Amino acid sequence: MRSNVSILAFSTLTAMTTALALTAGPAAPVSVTASVETPAVYDDEAGGNADADDPAVWVDPDNPGRSIVIGTLKEAGLDVHRLGGGRLQHIAAPEAPGADAAPGRFNNVDIVYGFELGGKETDLAVVSDRGRDRIRAYAIDPAAVAAGKPPLKDVTDPAVAPVFAADEAQVDEQRTAYGLTVLGDGDGGAHVAVSQREETKLRLLRLKDRGGRVGYAAEDSVDLPAGFRLPNGKSWTPCADPGERPQVEGMAFDQEEGVLYAAQEAVGLWRIDLDDAEFERPALVDKVREYGVPWTYDATAEECVLDSGNDPGYGGEHLSADAEGVTVYHAADGAGYVLASSQGDDAFAVYRREGRNGYVGSFEVADGATDGVQHSDGSTVVNVPVGSRFPKGLLVTHDGEATPADGDRAGTNFKFVRWDAVAGAFPEPLTVDTESFDPRDVD
Repeated sequence: MRSNVSILAFSTLTAMTTALALTAGPAAPVSVTASVETPAVYDDEAGGNADADDPAVWVDPDNPGRSIVIGTLKEAGLDVHRLGGGRLQHIAAPEAPGADAAPGRFNNVDIVYGFELGGKETDLAVVSDRGRDRIRAYAIDPAAVAAGKPPLKDVTDPAVAPVFAADEAQVDEQRTAYGLTVLGDGDGGAHVAVSQREETKLRLLRLKDRGGRVGYAAEDSVDLPAGFRLPNGKSWTPCADPGERPQVEGMAFDQEEGVLYAAQEAVGLWRIDLDDAEFERPALVDKVREYGVPWTYDATAEECVLDSGNDPGYGGEHLSADAEGVTVYHAADGAGYVLASSQGDDAFAVYRREGRNGYVGSFEVADGATDGVQHSDGSTVVNVPVGSRFPKGLLVTHDGEATPADGDRAGTNFKFVRWDAVAGAFPEPLTVDTESFDPRDVD
């Protein structure tokens, strides 16, 4: 593994923002509605401490209408859903290995197609286990999907080491694997980008076949900035609890270009090119509105308080902190879109995939056949048809406030939205391209 790329110096910000090229968008987000939702889950003892977070779509090679949606539930593990929203399988997170240890906690999930495992091409659901600081892999059985049976099987090498922690004591400090996305190489291999909770570090892993089980090895890492020099000459660090640094969770790879998009929650959206399995210098595509705003920490309330009255005006216009879930819509000739969740205003910002990632506009998922989407963490989009419900592609988003509530219990779930509904909601419709990119066939 080569030495880490370090870009913490304030003086690098000017160079990193040369990729910033934004155009004016709609004054307000356009509205779309979801057509399907998954059952609400509840983060309490009766609900198994389930808290929906991040989805991934596995496209069935023989019958796209049988495709499944896999969603993380944090401490409660994973749920697998049919395209109609019904639950097909539940997988519990690993139990704590000892009385004083943290249990498994599944944060993000992504799909690898055709990974060479035990001499056989195997599709995998790859998960970040924040609780135990591991990456876990689940083989997806198409025959089980066709038969309506539970399709996921744990194929993680039991000997895998922590991703960031030096030992188990550090694991229990929970500066652990957090966000995750995968990049297939089209030749039976894959890389995984993982972020570290409450830190700025991203790590690049290569998945390994270890005797028919999935392991991994680190190949590179990069530190995003924790502080910035503002145009007025002042230094600024993003709002955070004491001891925490501005973390990343939402990430997605451009599967054709080998570009990583990473949402640093209190800062904005970064673009990081990969060259021969090494991170290049990150470039800031867009900043959150709160960028540069001074703040103080209220120890009594245990929260930081923005001083919006003294906003110096250096923030962006399209993302409200936290910047969260990121996904990439692939279209022909490098076209398509990068979508980022603007959690602070319950919207999703859309940027062009090509060129300098110019801003296109924003949308919200409003009340309709289902309730709308608020405080969204994770999202994923596929361009190909997946059955009669989603003939022009599918967007799946986490909903952090599923309603109606069950009394005092706050629920979360996932919403399924037709991509053509999203595309057609814009004054100048977005591209709908179901043919030029196949997520199962990445070169």
